[in-house]
Amino acid sequence: QVQLVESGGGLVKTGGSLRLSCWSSSWIFSSAAVGWFRQAPGKEREFLAAITWDGSSIFQADSVKGRFAISRDNRNTVYLQMNTLKPEDTAIYYCAASKNPLISQSDSAYDYWGQGTQVTVSS
Repeated sequence: QVQLVESGGGLVKTGGSLRLSCWSSSWIFSSAAVGWFRQAPGKEREFLAAITWDGSSIFQADSVKGRFAISRDNRNTVYLQMNTLKPEDTAIYYCAASKNPLISQSDSAYDYWGQGTQVTVSS
């Protein structure tokens, strides 16, 4: 069983920043592509960014390009740096890991999911 643990969510004012972390002790995670998604109330889950196991390749959604950045400082922790936050960024944020080493923006490509962390941006 691969457990993913997200942290770093919270309440922030418009224009503020947060850094989310996704950690796992599993060796599977250390060799997996990892993605970040979010889901706002009443909306479908939205892909944000993904990174390969070694950090050599990154893909980001156009909707957050320039404000959000994914990174991986070792093979067991992946980050999502979020800057210039807006009220419409309010959502539950999830990280997910894929046994397939290729990154994907499709949530069906991911095999393991974290429990989510709430991000609330006040106006």
